[in-house]
Amino acid sequence: MRGLLADRVALVTGSARGIGRATALAMAEAGADVVVHYRRHRAEAEAVADTIRSRGRQALLVEADLEQESEVHRLFNRVQDAFGHLDILVANAAATAFRPLAELKPHHLERTYRLVVFSLVWAVQRAAPLMEGRQGRIITVSGHGSHFTLPLYATIGSAKSAVESLTRYLAYELGPRRITCNCIAPGVVDTDSARYYTAERWPSFAEAVARHTPLGRVATPEDVARVAVFLASDLAGFVTGQVIAVDGGLTLTSAPFEALPPPRPGSGTVPSSADRERRESPADPLPPAAQGWTKS
Repeated sequence: MRGLLADRVALVTGSARGIGRATALAMAEAGADVVVHYRRHRAEAEAVADTIRSRGRQALLVEADLEQESEVHRLFNRVQDAFGHLDILVANAAATAFRPLAELKPHHLERTYRLVVFSLVWAVQRAAPLMEGRQGRIITVSGHGSHFTLPLYATIGSAKSAVESLTRYLAYELGPRRITCNCIAPGVVDTDSARYYTAERWPSFAEAVARHTPLGRVATPEDVARVAVFLASDLAGFVTGQVIAVDGGLTLTSAPFEALPPPRPGSGTVPSSADRERRESPADPLPPAAQGWTKS
């Protein structure tokens, strides 16, 4: 992949850990300068930036709460001031509280959709002008739960379904501006998020998923990152509006999720690649284990 993204500028949201981290590093390895976005995990984000610089590329470290439109604007102001343009946007950040729909509070829906759906629109509105004349690439990240039902996954699953739909509409609208828009839909990926979600059940769950996956294992963050590099490169210049599964063939089979005892209702969120947020209404506190928010 070396040289595929030479001298391009990429912004990867939620790039402190997990899929975001792997994607930021893979794009730097392919020759891009990278904006490393994070929310709370500053030490991990700094480590990603240091690794990028050690590979001879520039890294810009930016903290931003993407649930807030003003923070999205501040992020892109930093990108514009530092580089003057943008070639690649990877919208990877996500967050939710895993609860049954019947128990959701308004802030659960609002926060999930603001981060996953609203922030994508805000980001594209700022990114597209910075991509003018540069054959821009917009890459979104969905997941298995956008098409398949998973325990306590309705809020984030429906938000990811919206992301896939928005990706198609963005491809249609931005095509005349020579900007491609594609979505990656990973299967089960071995990340801190997945291990937290399944807790002590992870080993047996991963084994069951591997048995039902034609390629015989769960995905790694690097599996997803390599596809992101491909979609960002000239090799994918005529690919747009697509949702690409990176799951080793898991979607071809009857997935074993029902065999896994579901998380307890209100058991919380997955602390993933960018941060954990604990900003719940004092008048409506969540159980202690439900207060963390995944921002990947």
